[in-house]
Amino acid sequence: MSESPPIHLKRTDENLGEIDALANVLGGRSGLAGLLDEIDDAGRRGRRAFLGGRLLGRAVDRAFTWDALDRRDPRWWPQGVTTSADASESEAMHGRRLLLVSWYAKERPEDEHGAHGSRISVFDLDTQRYEHVLLVVPRLVDGVLSLDPLHIHAGGMVWLGNYLHVAATARGLMTCSLDDILRVPDFEIGSSRLAVDGERVSSLGYRYVLPVRFAYQAVTEEGEERLRYSFLSLDRTSEPMQVVVGEYGGTTKTRRLARYPLDPTTGLLDDEDGLTKPLGLHQEGAVRMQGAVSAHGTWYLTASNGPWGLGTVYVGEPGAWRRHPWATPMGPEDISWWPSTDRFWSVSEHPRRRWLYSMRRDWFDR
Repeated sequence: MSESPPIHLKRTDENLGEIDALANVLGGRSGLAGLLDEIDDAGRRGRRAFLGGRLLGRAVDRAFTWDALDRRDPRWWPQGVTTSADASESEAMHGRRLLLVSWYAKERPEDEHGAHGSRISVFDLDTQRYEHVLLVVPRLVDGVLSLDPLHIHAGGMVWLGNYLHVAATARGLMTCSLDDILRVPDFEIGSSRLAVDGERVSSLGYRYVLPVRFAYQAVTEEGEERLRYSFLSLDRTSEPMQVVVGEYGGTTKTRRLARYPLDPTTGLLDDEDGLTKPLGLHQEGAVRMQGAVSAHGTWYLTASNGPWGLGTVYVGEPGAWRRHPWATPMGPEDISWWPSTDRFWSVSEHPRRRWLYSMRRDWFDR
């Protein structure tokens, strides 16, 4: 592990003016609490998945899937996962055990205004009800409000307190406050575009939108290859509490892992002179790793093996990995740890093979 690597994150200014302007058009903020008040009646319905087949992998002990449309949708691809156990020491938010899942959109021939960007899903583990929230970037130029999709891969997330940090690859991290979730009254109008028309917002058909509040921009000093923030997770067992980030890469690309310090009182990265500096950088991640989490000093990595190969989990430390083949479904993505149950949660991305699933940590001790 290299000391004081020349790779940093620089926080931008908050765009509260733009968010306030959008909230004024939409009648105020709903926040996560407002969304959850509606989710049982108006939300989509997931379901438990059957564990008896060969598609889920050897380590999976519990799984859910999306509704029929989301299971097969060729536009939206699930990527990142974080949970209410990351967000709060109580492991619940507003009295609910929740998973948040990020998706990115592939552009489709029918998309007249380009790709739809990225979104998150709020999934209640006990009711299996969920709701999608479109991630947006509001802009205010000469008093005129406009709205753009957030075009990132969204390969991983960390939810801490009210803040949600989303991986943005070469751009660093995008940060939202879940207090800024906004309900769109006429969400079914203008379902093919994202725009503000006077007092009406067209939201690509989404009932809820979440604006980006600020970014942590990736900064790299001369002589160091830029870090790709492909995925991220929370390590509550470290001191100080840390965000773990990593790079997806094949055999010819870097596959680095890094740790950044967090301020648990604010839910934000800890900075010094305007920069958040990594606590160290590991060079020896696994090939095609899609997610990484650290618990009690041990690393756990998910790695993909193409659209039809069951996924692998690597356990140990950089340079000394133990390989657990056929552990996950095809197309495993990000990974998060739930402390009280000692389980990992992850998601799989491929159409008709999409699950939210858990794995017992002690399964990997065998």
